[in-house]
Amino acid sequence: MRHEHHHHDIVVIGGGLAGVCGAIAAARLGSRVALVHNRPVLGGNSSSEVRVWVCGATAHGVQRFARESGIMGELYTENQFRNPEGNPYYWDQVVLDAVRAEPLIDLYLNTDVREVEADGPEDARAVRSVTGWMMGSERVLTFTGEQFLDCTGDGLVGHLAGARYRLGREARREFGEPWAPEEADGALLGSTLLFYTKKADRPVKFVPPSYAKDLATTPILRNRVLRTGDNGCDYWWVEWGGELDTVHDNERIRDELSAVIAGIWDHIKNSGEFDADDLVLEWAGSVPGKREYRRFAGDHVLTQQDILEQRQFADRIAFGGWSVDLHPVQGMYAEGPGARQRYANGVFHIPLRCLYSANVGNLFFAGRNISATHIAFGATRVMATCATLGEAAGTAAALCVAEKLSPRTLATEHTDLVGQVLLRQDASVMGVANTDPADLARTATRVTASSHLRRLAAEPAPGDGCEPFALERDIGILLPVDPALESVDLLVSAAGGADLTVELWGTLLPENGVPLERLAGTRVAVPPGGPGWVTAPLPYRPASPANVVLVVRAAPGVALYLVPDRTEGVLALRRKADGDAAVDHDIPEERGQPLVEWSARELRRRSFCFRVSPETSAFAPTKAVGGYQRPYGGPQMWVSQTTAGSGRGSEHLQLEWDGEQELRTVHLVWDDDVDEYLNNLHRHRTPFEVMPELVRDYRLLARTADGGWRTAAVVEGNRRRHRVHRFTDEPLRTTALRVVVDATHGAPRAHLFAVRAYRD
Repeated sequence: MRHEHHHHDIVVIGGGLAGVCGAIAAARLGSRVALVHNRPVLGGNSSSEVRVWVCGATAHGVQRFARESGIMGELYTENQFRNPEGNPYYWDQVVLDAVRAEPLIDLYLNTDVREVEADGPEDARAVRSVTGWMMGSERVLTFTGEQFLDCTGDGLVGHLAGARYRLGREARREFGEPWAPEEADGALLGSTLLFYTKKADRPVKFVPPSYAKDLATTPILRNRVLRTGDNGCDYWWVEWGGELDTVHDNERIRDELSAVIAGIWDHIKNSGEFDADDLVLEWAGSVPGKREYRRFAGDHVLTQQDILEQRQFADRIAFGGWSVDLHPVQGMYAEGPGARQRYANGVFHIPLRCLYSANVGNLFFAGRNISATHIAFGATRVMATCATLGEAAGTAAALCVAEKLSPRTLATEHTDLVGQVLLRQDASVMGVANTDPADLARTATRVTASSHLRRLAAEPAPGDGCEPFALERDIGILLPVDPALESVDLLVSAAGGADLTVELWGTLLPENGVPLERLAGTRVAVPPGGPGWVTAPLPYRPASPANVVLVVRAAPGVALYLVPDRTEGVLALRRKADGDAAVDHDIPEERGQPLVEWSARELRRRSFCFRVSPETSAFAPTKAVGGYQRPYGGPQMWVSQTTAGSGRGSEHLQLEWDGEQELRTVHLVWDDDVDEYLNNLHRHRTPFEVMPELVRDYRLLARTADGGWRTAAVVEGNRRRHRVHRFTDEPLRTTALRVVVDATHGAPRAHLFAVRAYRD
């Protein structure tokens, strides 16, 4: 047996997506990081050992413009390119490669941390070291550091360090949460095992093992739906252990789940109720995917109200969009539905004060163990959200090391610092504007472009037909208004003529995309026949750029028209009607949820035919230095007017300064369509290996002293949203920068969210 000691600036324990993103974020900011994980592969519940789909703020495509950026965004899009078939082993490789790309990360797999040295009084403790056993290597490793991140999920490190935590459900009176029970209890969300099946080229028998559960002795057959085409997380409801201790009873829970999986497959193969002769069980998990255990106490405890009211925090460092998604304590044996869900009207925000211990001064945490009530945890627990929390925690820890600050001091006395650094790294923050005084792009005296999109419209191309959409239900068109709206034209037909009710609705918050506040309405006469254009006068001038929803009420015998193209900054919505599928099959939806009532999923990448008057400034060149790097109260990006790449140098954005600048770093944030829902194992299949909106080929030019232009960088085949160009050996000395777009991955125009420029 060998004993080793390793010192790092930051020690991250747990290599799920939260720990992975935390380690990468800290390393990119210059910290030496140990990433310690007790399994042979990274990824936690998303790994090939467990195979849970990575879900996040998009909520299976329910939320608008909500896909994560930052490190989680990089993992999503890299997997989309490398792994279009959703192979779980390829996903492992994507995650491992991302860690190995960082020279400041030392990775320790198969290392189970089970000892923690910590000292100090109960309300002011500090972690000194953690010690783990590296399985298969007979090595005992002790890690010391300045900051520690508990990303273990179960929270063992924090527990051993003496960090305060919660376990189970809070009483309703403690936080006033409507969904909380009257009295506190120890109920948890249970654990799950998953399985995959495939079709063979001949009949395949299945002889059930002795431990297979007879489903006829359980409530499963009458309360859950079995399908031969379902795989993986389609069987999320195979869940148990909420009435037990999901850690100490882990082996018992695994055995029960294994028995039920064998029973499900026995029923499908041998009951005679399914066409399953040629189906074979390809893979079944042996490591339960845990949902819930310890939740640490931070300086803020996130609550149900924080989520559903979309409370904005000065120290917000990440956002989520998943529903408050809670399951019955009996799991798969419950008589009622397997889940209860409630969505906010848009994304919700999470503050930094939820990511560090209230009583251990150098302990951060990220993932499902953050400071939240059981109810709020129901929304924050999904892995892509956990990953963004990991990036935020790793960023904060690196700043604590660099600036010699405690987590509490960083959060309360340097409130803007973490958010600004996260934004500089293009992390998943919403509504945080760039106020970085070091960003020279903000000081540019002129920001111009070869062109920009001025007309907001979706019209049939000459000679092309368009698809009629019968107004048997209300429809909506999400539109940016910048600076004003006067009228909207709609392409309509009506066999016998009709009156059309058209309304304008506000979204209340810039991050929302559903109609929540009626602003105006009108009735429009539609002549017989068509299709033809009709005009709805709806004058509106918001105090600042905003999203609105044009609502067209159902009208028998009337049709609008769809084109198979999307318009930048615009979404087509349809109102839910009887017979529509639920967001998640087999989960009944509660009424009164606007986000679910107005769906964009079915019409994504299509547009109702419309024309807006007057021209818009929503895509002006100044948006690239406007402070936002994703849609927020409008698209917040420069979009060219003509086709990108129609000729070399035909489309460009230009920043000019009155005096010469010395630039060593230039950041570009391109559009990779954060409205497109991605999933690591492809529950939803998008046809794009690279998002069409992303710029593929571009050049960065600097103006020379004689007024000419020097090529500073040439990029071909770009697949990254966030590109950083460094000129450390020979800084750019120039009075102007020009970003030239030569080609996209398929979109007809160039899209650019942000340009940043720095002396360092």
